[in-house]
Amino acid sequence: MDLDSFQEKAQRHSAENKKFLLTLKKRDPRKVDDAFHQVHDDVFEEVDCLTCANCCKTTSPIFYQTDIERVAKALRMRPGEFIETYLRVDDDKDFVLKSSPCPFLGPDNYCSVYEDRPKACREYPHTHRKKMVQIMELTHKNTLVCPAVFEMVERLKKIG
Repeated sequence: MDLDSFQEKAQRHSAENKKFLLTLKKRDPRKVDDAFHQVHDDVFEEVDCLTCANCCKTTSPIFYQTDIERVAKALRMRPGEFIETYLRVDDDKDFVLKSSPCPFLGPDNYCSVYEDRPKACREYPHTHRKKMVQIMELTHKNTLVCPAVFEMVERLKKIG
């Protein structure tokens, strides 16, 4: 996976993709969900996240209290110690990682806490959920991070 060329292409298409995604907000939400879910399934039959892991290299999930407790337990740490070691509070008052890439990402792009990873990681890139029309801004941001989301949007633009 050539992340530099992906980044350049994603930036080049960013305005067009944002405009397209915002037009989807005006469509029948069920049809938008169906279209996204179909391309999600198709793209993820072709894409192996382990060849990329750009999400883990560049962004942080939100850690909810249940995530903190689950990951801390897996690491045999107290939740307070986990927070102190790995997390900070962002502008939205959410717990996020202090640094990127994610400290749990290995050189082989495997996650050392995969079975216990946060909910946000489990759901990423959020393209297989219901009411996609509610997260078009997030989806646009994810076209700049995730090659699979970028590809989904490109395919959806061709469908119309």
